[in-house]
Amino acid sequence: MVTGTLRDILDAAARGAFPPPDGATTVVRQHSHRDAGVIAFTAHSVVFTDEDPGWVRETLRRTDCDALAAAMNPRFLTAFMDRTGRSTDTVDLLMVGSALPAAPELAPAEIDDPDHPRAVRARGYRDGVRVWTVDGGVLVLGHGVAGRLEAAVEVDEGVRHRGLGRALALAARRLSGGEPVWAQLAAGNARSVRAFQAAGYRPVGAEALLIAR
Repeated sequence: MVTGTLRDILDAAARGAFPPPDGATTVVRQHSHRDAGVIAFTAHSVVFTDEDPGWVRETLRRTDCDALAAAMNPRFLTAFMDRTGRSTDTVDLLMVGSALPAAPELAPAEIDDPDHPRAVRARGYRDGVRVWTVDGGVLVLGHGVAGRLEAAVEVDEGVRHRGLGRALALAARRLSGGEPVWAQLAAGNARSVRAFQAAGYRPVGAEALLIAR
């Protein structure tokens, strides 16, 4: 049995303590109106929503697939979006990296530019967004799902394959102020997944984030 808030579950996962692989689904309240969705850990799913838990469980039961996969099944996610009026882009690989001491090997410069394209996009998903830049790359940090600290990295096409993505992802761990750093990566974006793995982030599950537009 899993107890506590979504943030409690995420904080435990960041420490390496995961929900039991018992095939169950835990339903918890949303941390904010903005974010609802599903996180699938190994053989245990967490649905975060303000909808009736009874509706969640009945809809999962009626999903025509293996029970272990039901919470990430397109039929369930479509029903979830239809009921809540929300949308999603993709199912992401969810990774986390522990904080590291300051003084990153790479020294990106923080910018105060609320109209920077990456900042504008990030504010749709995160609070307290901060942006750092280096020649050819951008790092964004902000507080997203359940207040966790999330990182996003962008590298210009002309400077790819030189380790800059890895260096920016590593810098995020050194700029986090002691918090774990989370990353949501499209599973098909193998290049980004490799960069974050090389920077010491570890996969903890999959996430479908439903955003109120």
